[in-house]
Amino acid sequence: MRSRKILDWLINETRGERFIDNIFVEMCERLVAAGVPVARATLHFRIHHPQWIGARILWRKGLSEAELQTYEYGIEDTEQYLNSPLHEFNNGAAEVRRHLDDPAADGPQYPLYDELSASGLTDYFIWPLEHTLGKRHAVTFASDRPGGFSEDDMAVFADLLPALALVSEIRLKNRFARTLLETYVGPHASEQILAGATTRGSGVTVGAAILICDLRDFTKLSDLWPRDDVIELLNGYFDAMCEPIERHGGEILKFMGDGLLAIFPLSDPMACNNLLSAIGEAQAAFARLNEENLKKGHEPLGYGIGVHVGDVMYGNIGSRKRLDFTVIGPAVNIASRLESLTKVIKRPVLLSRAFVEMAKCQGELENLGSHSVRGLDEPIDVFAFSGNSASADLTAGS
Repeated sequence: MRSRKILDWLINETRGERFIDNIFVEMCERLVAAGVPVARATLHFRIHHPQWIGARILWRKGLSEAELQTYEYGIEDTEQYLNSPLHEFNNGAAEVRRHLDDPAADGPQYPLYDELSASGLTDYFIWPLEHTLGKRHAVTFASDRPGGFSEDDMAVFADLLPALALVSEIRLKNRFARTLLETYVGPHASEQILAGATTRGSGVTVGAAILICDLRDFTKLSDLWPRDDVIELLNGYFDAMCEPIERHGGEILKFMGDGLLAIFPLSDPMACNNLLSAIGEAQAAFARLNEENLKKGHEPLGYGIGVHVGDVMYGNIGSRKRLDFTVIGPAVNIASRLESLTKVIKRPVLLSRAFVEMAKCQGELENLGSHSVRGLDEPIDVFAFSGNSASADLTAGS
């Protein structure tokens, strides 16, 4: 029985392989070695991701690695998808099969069939990959042998797919867990949690540059604007602020209504400079966002950013059953006070002397003198971008 060795390998020898694409590639290669004429194969998964609705893993004969392609939300409304065998399958078909070398074959003539036929393929089919609780994904195989797959070949696939469903579900759920953690707590915190940092109080003390940002007059806007406009505004604001932070190595730990908390760990010697670069790019993005808001008849939006540097406790705090992976400590409090001080001084970005000295950027900033902040006995020296700073024309909302 040609499927026996492949089935034994799939069930017993893939435990150490984390990624389903690697398993899929090797399975296809083993099928070819066993005489099953597979020339192309794909796995199609629906995934839980804030940006993508699904993903496709593609293998072709001769490739040592699979190709991974993700699909954004809205693909299901495109002509490409609607005029495809996958759409027919997702509408409830138990199987979709096409003998590509038979010009008299019944059924719709999808553009994909023409592409596959032009590349020398002769047979193509989609079967369901059934996961628990009714989750239904798809697997496809195509042959380049004249006449396509035989009945014996199809029997091999039928033997293997239940095991492939189990193996793929385990890997997919692991990927789902990692993606959900990355989505809600960020990539660095998710690594800590997956590594076992799940007990209350677990954590480490780290040095970090700290950035706290808050949108101005959000409560007023929430009362005056329609709900959908408020959500669109928030999403645009967070895109403007977050993408530069993440691009420059910052870790966004928390969204607090219309505010956010991010750190740049000092384990990176360029952390402070990276934070300044992120602020500059975020201000430019925010200025563009305000241009769009003005075109829509909305008032320009303002914001406040407080920046400090120091040691923070990085880990789990909360109740026995509900934890938050975040940073706490006096340094975080000072960054928060500086953000609040932007409302008084009317400058959108305020930085502490401790940060400025570590970043060695005094020459690019304006010293605004000492200011008292709540919770500190001594006043704190405060800096802002000066008129000669590269960021001076980007201080939207000042």
